[in-house]
Amino acid sequence: MKCIILLIIAIQSLSVNAAPAPVITPNDFKGSDIGRIQAAINTARKTTHKIVIPQRNSNGTNIWKIDSAILLPGNMTVILDNCIIQLSDSCRDNMFRSDNVGIGITNPVWNYNISIVGVGDVLLKGADNPRSTGDAYRTLTLAPENEKNWRISYGSDAGKDDRKQKGDWRNNLIQIAYVDGFTLKNVRIENSHAWAISFERTHNANLSNLRFHNPETIMINGVQKKVYNKDGINLRHGCKYFRINNIAGINGDDLIALSSLDADPYYHTNGDVNSYQITSTKWNGPEDDTEQIFITNCQTDYTGVAIRASDSASIHHVYVNGVITKARSDTPSPYGGSPYTLLVGGGGYGQASIAGKINNIFAMNLMGDGKSLILIESPIANCRFMSGIYTGPGASAIKYTIDKTRTTTVQEINIIKR
Repeated sequence: MKCIILLIIAIQSLSVNAAPAPVITPNDFKGSDIGRIQAAINTARKTTHKIVIPQRNSNGTNIWKIDSAILLPGNMTVILDNCIIQLSDSCRDNMFRSDNVGIGITNPVWNYNISIVGVGDVLLKGADNPRSTGDAYRTLTLAPENEKNWRISYGSDAGKDDRKQKGDWRNNLIQIAYVDGFTLKNVRIENSHAWAISFERTHNANLSNLRFHNPETIMINGVQKKVYNKDGINLRHGCKYFRINNIAGINGDDLIALSSLDADPYYHTNGDVNSYQITSTKWNGPEDDTEQIFITNCQTDYTGVAIRASDSASIHHVYVNGVITKARSDTPSPYGGSPYTLLVGGGGYGQASIAGKINNIFAMNLMGDGKSLILIESPIANCRFMSGIYTGPGASAIKYTIDKTRTTTVQEINIIKR
């Protein structure tokens, strides 16, 4: 008995005296900002699986400027402690990317459990003078304000023979794919070069307390330049089991867009730098459907939540509770005003959605002042929309651009136009 007591005391003594795990920060290393951040991550993946990017940079500034993407391995937590991270003017890449995908990675493998957690006031921002902006269909130009073609976007690489003249997935600030278990919370994103956050084939994600300042114009040398396709959050092929809560701000396109597209024959392969996706755009079956998405407490100056599917691809079991779209007098609305608070359907992305492939969409507590509150453009099934207030100029709160008889079991409950 005496031996057991002594053993317990010894174990307790070891626990009390054990040194805390070291805090790994980029300030522990030498080199460029991106080099030091990546060195911290590479060290942590073998030890603590966590790094802290602090407010103060050891180079004497309060900002971290990076020239290429911070690559995130599985089982990694990045704590952003009151810091500012910005893409440099020489960067043509994401800010954060899961390290299992990228140019030329044709057979990506799954990563697990990645977290980016903001503490205090955290700002992630695009370059002061970005080399490229917009999606893969946008041609770069130095003077988008003078162009009549809307398939353009600003980029300082415009007109340079040795530089790619169209945008691509590298313009997305945060790019995550083939990840099971992802957390992002408490950050502000400002002037991303295209979509602020894009997910492909990602499961079990938790996004919360995100703020966007992402208008469709940026100031370059005192001149407003157009930057197109400025979505907040994109969920593309095969995103499942997401919780998205408390999202707000200014955006130059959809605040949240869910896309399950079967755009045959316009496929791109994994790792194709000419694509708007970092993984294949081919729909491979139900594993590439988008499902079990929970969206709550969102506010924006432009379009709210967009749900789009094409051909055989499916989006189903999406739950939306609390989305407000309200124009702002200090920020011109893109494209002449918001067309919806909630879109269910959508065209222009391959063949029209097959009847019933968009199903079990449940939305409540919607408010909006755009051209419609709810816009339905596909033959959806088993959906319920309830408790909405519409204050816009449209004739009714819910607008159908298809024959309503093509839908199946769609309930509209307490949707009011004022």
